[in-house]
Amino acid sequence: MPTTLASGPVRVRVPATSANLGPGFDALGLALGLHDDVTAEVTGGGVRVEVTGEGAGELPSDERHLVVTAMRAAFDVLGAQPAGLALECANRIPQARGLGSSSAAIVAGVLAARALVVDGGQRLDDDAVLRLAAELEGHPDNVAPCLLGGFTIAWTEPTGARAVSLPVAPAVRPTVFVPGERGLTSVARAALPAVVPHADAASNAGRAALLVHALTADPALLLPATVDRLHQDQRAPGMPGTAKLVAELREAGVAAVVSGAGPTVLALSGVPAGFEAGTDWRRRELPTDVSGARVFRGRL
Repeated sequence: MPTTLASGPVRVRVPATSANLGPGFDALGLALGLHDDVTAEVTGGGVRVEVTGEGAGELPSDERHLVVTAMRAAFDVLGAQPAGLALECANRIPQARGLGSSSAAIVAGVLAARALVVDGGQRLDDDAVLRLAAELEGHPDNVAPCLLGGFTIAWTEPTGARAVSLPVAPAVRPTVFVPGERGLTSVARAALPAVVPHADAASNAGRAALLVHALTADPALLLPATVDRLHQDQRAPGMPGTAKLVAELREAGVAAVVSGAGPTVLALSGVPAGFEAGTDWRRRELPTDVSGARVFRGRL
């Protein structure tokens, strides 16, 4: 069956995300109320990307842009490749800070491409969107909450990524501390050992299970539930400021973790009013995003 492209623009709104959440390495994620908006439209030729906000003047404005890469991958699956694309990216998610900016770009691109195909929903269902986005990102822990919203548990089957979303207890109040410096997931992953002690793996399994309960039903358990022995200490030498802030918050009784691969710090319980992180950090309280990625017709 021939593929028909839709006329007019589509807009995709995607949330920031925090992955790992301490012990839930490569599995747990949380969608946060901070969003990028991507408007996309098919044109007669060429690729044009306009970026405002985070990454403006730094990100590519052509085929190399990650949203375009994701759109092209999705169009391949959908059986169509438009001659040209025009994109407007209004970015609010900090780049390379551990808040899922790359996952947001990938999810936005896949969903925009699907929306620009008349029967895109039939050709690429929601499960297939998750599998493709996780394939492009390399792991599903950020793309899952970006797509589904809320608190997500993601895993990978032989057929690809799968995920479920669970409601977050109302008492969970995320706060992010975003530094000026950037980090790279590839560098953070390179710091991890290939083999971990059995006791550390067992400890994280128990804490991750407890974290599911704490986030959904009993936030009073968030501090013990966010103890990690697999990745945060191993990455600490590469981001000492992050490790120091996490330690200081936890000493103050706050369930703090490294957000994703860092260097942002995520606090899952209330931060004391008098706590000072220092001038190197931007502190921001964010609600949990319960909707996940959303698609609209037309521009803002």
